[in-house]
Amino acid sequence: MDQRSSPGQVPSWVPASGHALRHVGVHFDAVRVIGSAGDEVAYELMQFTDFRAGPIVRSGVGDRSTYFLLPPQSAAAYRWPIGARLIGRDLQCEAFVGIPALGGRTWPLDWRSRPTAEAPFVEAKLLHEVAVALLAG
Repeated sequence: MDQRSSPGQVPSWVPASGHALRHVGVHFDAVRVIGSAGDEVAYELMQFTDFRAGPIVRSGVGDRSTYFLLPPQSAAAYRWPIGARLIGRDLQCEAFVGIPALGGRTWPLDWRSRPTAEAPFVEAKLLHEVAVALLAG
Protein backbone atom coordinates (compact mmCIF):
# COMPACT_ATOMS: atom_id res chain seq x y z
CA MET A 1 0.00 0.00 0.00
CA ASP A 2 1.44 3.38 -0.99
CA GLN A 3 0.27 6.08 1.39
CA ARG A 4 2.36 8.85 -0.10
CA SER A 5 0.52 11.80 -1.60
CA SER A 6 1.63 14.20 -4.27
CA PRO A 7 1.79 17.88 -3.22
CA GLY A 8 -1.48 18.63 -5.04
CA GLN A 9 -3.32 16.03 -2.94
CA VAL A 10 -2.23 17.30 0.47
CA PRO A 11 -5.08 19.13 2.24
CA SER A 12 -4.23 22.70 3.21
CA TRP A 13 -4.65 21.86 6.91
CA VAL A 14 -1.76 19.33 6.87
CA PRO A 15 1.48 21.08 7.93
CA ALA A 16 4.57 20.83 5.74
CA SER A 17 6.71 19.62 8.66
CA GLY A 18 6.40 18.67 12.31
CA HIS A 19 2.86 19.06 13.58
CA ALA A 20 0.36 21.88 14.11
CA LEU A 21 -2.92 22.50 15.89
CA ARG A 22 -5.92 22.88 13.58
CA HIS A 23 -9.31 24.31 14.44
CA VAL A 24 -12.02 21.66 14.62
CA GLY A 25 -15.21 22.60 12.80
CA VAL A 26 -13.33 24.79 10.33
CA HIS A 27 -11.04 22.27 8.66
CA PHE A 28 -12.80 19.10 9.82
CA ASP A 29 -14.86 17.59 12.63
CA ALA A 30 -13.15 15.10 14.89
CA VAL A 31 -14.24 12.06 16.86
CA ARG A 32 -11.83 10.91 19.58
CA VAL A 33 -11.57 7.35 20.86
CA ILE A 34 -9.19 6.74 23.76
CA GLY A 35 -6.60 3.98 24.12
CA SER A 36 -6.74 0.54 22.57
CA ALA A 37 -10.41 1.05 21.62
CA GLY A 38 -9.23 3.74 19.18
CA ASP A 39 -6.80 1.29 17.61
CA GLU A 40 -9.57 -1.29 17.28
CA VAL A 41 -11.98 1.16 15.62
CA ALA A 42 -9.23 2.38 13.27
CA TYR A 43 -8.24 -1.17 12.33
CA GLU A 44 -11.81 -2.24 11.56
CA LEU A 45 -12.45 0.93 9.56
CA MET A 46 -9.27 0.44 7.55
CA GLN A 47 -10.06 -3.23 6.91
CA PHE A 48 -13.53 -2.32 5.65
CA THR A 49 -12.20 0.40 3.32
CA ASP A 50 -9.26 -1.63 1.96
CA PHE A 51 -6.91 0.67 3.88
CA ARG A 52 -8.37 3.86 2.34
CA ALA A 53 -10.23 5.11 5.41
CA GLY A 54 -9.26 8.78 5.23
CA PRO A 55 -7.39 10.77 7.89
CA ILE A 56 -6.89 9.08 11.26
CA VAL A 57 -4.36 10.62 13.67
CA ARG A 58 -2.93 8.79 16.69
CA SER A 59 -1.33 10.43 19.73
CA GLY A 60 1.56 8.59 21.38
CA VAL A 61 1.31 10.27 24.78
CA GLY A 62 -1.20 10.60 27.58
CA ASP A 63 -4.36 8.60 26.99
CA ARG A 64 -3.08 7.65 23.50
CA SER A 65 -6.15 8.93 21.72
CA THR A 66 -7.07 8.24 18.11
CA TYR A 67 -8.72 11.08 16.17
CA PHE A 68 -10.96 10.38 13.20
CA LEU A 69 -11.23 13.45 10.95
CA LEU A 70 -14.63 13.92 9.31
CA PRO A 71 -16.00 16.58 6.94
CA PRO A 72 -16.83 19.84 8.78
CA GLN A 73 -20.28 19.88 10.40
CA SER A 74 -20.88 16.17 9.71
CA ALA A 75 -20.30 14.50 13.08
CA ALA A 76 -23.17 16.11 14.99
CA ALA A 77 -25.70 14.23 12.86
CA TYR A 78 -24.88 11.06 14.83
CA ARG A 79 -25.27 9.99 18.44
CA TRP A 80 -21.83 8.63 19.29
CA PRO A 81 -21.53 5.69 21.70
CA ILE A 82 -19.78 5.98 25.05
CA GLY A 83 -16.09 5.82 24.29
CA ALA A 84 -16.32 7.94 21.13
CA ARG A 85 -16.37 11.67 21.82
CA LEU A 86 -17.39 14.26 19.26
CA ILE A 87 -15.05 17.23 19.18
CA GLY A 88 -16.39 20.10 17.13
CA ARG A 89 -17.99 23.49 16.79
CA ASP A 90 -21.43 21.94 17.20
CA LEU A 91 -20.56 21.63 20.90
CA GLN A 92 -20.28 25.43 21.05
CA CYS A 93 -16.68 25.40 22.22
CA GLU A 94 -13.31 26.05 20.66
CA ALA A 95 -11.42 22.86 19.98
CA PHE A 96 -8.15 22.01 18.27
CA VAL A 97 -6.57 18.75 17.13
CA GLY A 98 -2.88 18.18 16.49
CA ILE A 99 -2.14 17.26 12.88
CA PRO A 100 1.21 15.72 11.86
CA ALA A 101 3.01 16.38 8.61
CA LEU A 102 2.97 13.56 6.07
CA GLY A 103 6.67 12.90 6.62
CA GLY A 104 9.59 13.62 8.88
CA ARG A 105 9.56 13.87 12.66
CA THR A 106 6.03 14.29 13.96
CA TRP A 107 6.20 12.63 17.38
CA PRO A 108 4.04 12.39 19.47
CA LEU A 109 1.54 12.34 16.59
CA ASP A 110 1.41 9.97 13.65
CA TRP A 111 -0.94 8.97 10.86
CA ARG A 112 -2.83 5.72 11.30
CA SER A 113 -4.42 6.48 7.90
CA ARG A 114 -3.57 9.47 5.73
CA PRO A 115 -5.89 11.78 3.81
CA THR A 116 -5.90 11.12 0.07
CA ALA A 117 -7.62 12.66 -2.93
CA GLU A 118 -10.06 9.74 -2.89
CA ALA A 119 -10.59 9.86 0.90
CA PRO A 120 -9.94 13.41 2.14
CA PHE A 121 -12.03 12.64 5.25
CA VAL A 122 -13.30 9.62 7.16
CA GLU A 123 -16.87 8.85 6.15
CA ALA A 124 -19.03 9.85 9.14
CA LYS A 125 -21.74 7.22 8.64
CA LEU A 126 -19.25 4.37 8.31
CA LEU A 127 -17.26 5.51 11.36
CA HIS A 128 -20.48 5.71 13.35
CA GLU A 129 -21.46 2.16 12.35
CA VAL A 130 -18.05 0.78 13.29
CA ALA A 131 -17.94 2.72 16.58
CA VAL A 132 -21.40 1.51 17.60
CA ALA A 133 -20.54 -2.10 16.71
CA LEU A 134 -17.29 -2.06 18.72
CA LEU A 135 -18.00 0.34 21.59
CA ALA A 136 -21.69 -0.06 22.38
CA GLY A 137 -21.50 -3.80 23.04
